[in-house]
Amino acid sequence: MTVLIRDLRPGDPTDAESVVRVRRAALPFMITTVEGVAFEVSRAHPAAHFRLLVAQTDGGYVIGTAQVGIAHDSPEPGRSYVNAYVDPAHRGLGAGRLLLAAAEEHLATHGAVDTYAWVLDEPAHRAFAERRGYRAGRSAHFLRLDLAAAALPPLPDPLPAGVELRPGSAFASDPRPLFEADAETTADEPGDLAVELSDYEDWLAQTWNGPSLDKELTAVVLVDGEVAAFSAALTDGAGRYGSAMTGTRRAFRGRGLAKLAKTASLHRARERGYTEAFTGNDAGNGPMLAVNTWFGYEICATETRYTKRLETE
Repeated sequence: MTVLIRDLRPGDPTDAESVVRVRRAALPFMITTVEGVAFEVSRAHPAAHFRLLVAQTDGGYVIGTAQVGIAHDSPEPGRSYVNAYVDPAHRGLGAGRLLLAAAEEHLATHGAVDTYAWVLDEPAHRAFAERRGYRAGRSAHFLRLDLAAAALPPLPDPLPAGVELRPGSAFASDPRPLFEADAETTADEPGDLAVELSDYEDWLAQTWNGPSLDKELTAVVLVDGEVAAFSAALTDGAGRYGSAMTGTRRAFRGRGLAKLAKTASLHRARERGYTEAFTGNDAGNGPMLAVNTWFGYEICATETRYTKRLETE
């Protein structure tokens, strides 16, 4: 059977549906939607040189996909990424190998000196990456909470003096305070790749206006009127809720405000009928792992970030 690699066809709902199908089969812990796939392609930053590749059989059936781009928001030049997914029912046909080869060629053409890929921490996946010159780095966990059955902690009533809880939608007219909180907390996240959120307009386009961000379920904690902590929520409209980022600004840490934000968000999600909650944490992020364990989340899978040095053109 011949496998062909091509770009996703923008505006083709069948293509986007196929990408969602493959992603959900390969990585069921990730929140992904047809609208989100279309958004990735249409709103990608020009400096990312982003491509969404698909692998299809000679009969036209999509069996794999990859997100490929330059890490333009990293202060370290030449960094890039490729995250490839192959439908487990169609492995062994060469789709993963072909996706990686096309991705690496594209990235090298645009000046990437190395690239990273998230790889499931399972022997076959690790061996596949290592045979192709990738080397293991940090790991991260996917965690799952049975939201329908979880014994969520109650919200404090009343809230501490000076503390307010608001949904993300309350910032619709001016989301900049949330951008500033996101930038500060993202800068402090442990990881192999430094990320610097400095472009407000890009953040509006990529994060705030993303179709999977649920602004009503996103919870924001204010202290004396200032954004102190938040828990951003992603949803797929089919019972699955994900935490995109939960963080506290430096001046307000150690007061349980991240827990408060996440508690509020989880309660709202359950009230809206969501039954599964997912999140992800760097394996070295002890504080957030402790918070999520406190809520009842359990590790359901682990990924390792693999890196490869590229030959630039």
